[in-house]
Amino acid sequence: MIAIVDYGVGNIFSLVSSFSRIGADIRLTGDPEEIRSAEKVILPGVGACRDAAEKLKDTGLGNVVKEQAAAGKPLLGICLGMQMLFDRSFEYGEYEGLGLIRGDVVSMEPVVPAGFHVPQIGWNALHFPKDKPKNELFRNTEEGDFVYFVHTYYGTNCDDSVIATTDYGAELTAAVADGNVYGVQFHPEKSGEVGLRILKAFCEL
Repeated sequence: MIAIVDYGVGNIFSLVSSFSRIGADIRLTGDPEEIRSAEKVILPGVGACRDAAEKLKDTGLGNVVKEQAAAGKPLLGICLGMQMLFDRSFEYGEYEGLGLIRGDVVSMEPVVPAGFHVPQIGWNALHFPKDKPKNELFRNTEEGDFVYFVHTYYGTNCDDSVIATTDYGAELTAAVADGNVYGVQFHPEKSGEVGLRILKAFCEL
């Protein structure tokens, strides 16, 4: 069973539907014991880091997620869920993340050239680092495959963990991994067949 952590921040319906399409055994839950009993964990999220950080803290689910990651359970953060994996976010202040991926989350506005709309909303290509093997999360994904992004902030100071980037006038982090912890900035549940193949690869880890 795969537990999708329900902490009040996330586009849950699309994500549940996507996992159902690939035949995954999923459970949307905010119950710590159900999360502990799962084989894998998904941390979704849309919106602002401050709200997500507060809800993870108030529900106690942030500690459960960290506990399960420390136990070696595969964990996938999606969009804001990925950003919550980092040490810190500087979205309208400074907020502490879960500390599962070393690095910071910052605005793309200073690095994206004039003429590029911020937030980035729409389809963009994935590129894989040439100096390391393709990560297993992308075993079914090809260089240049398009996925769907909606974000203003991105992960930085995380070169060792970067497993995919995207070019939006500047090279931006599209996905990270550190051991059993994975994060994607894009929305696989909105990325058609490419996204479904990525979710399927996670299920097979």
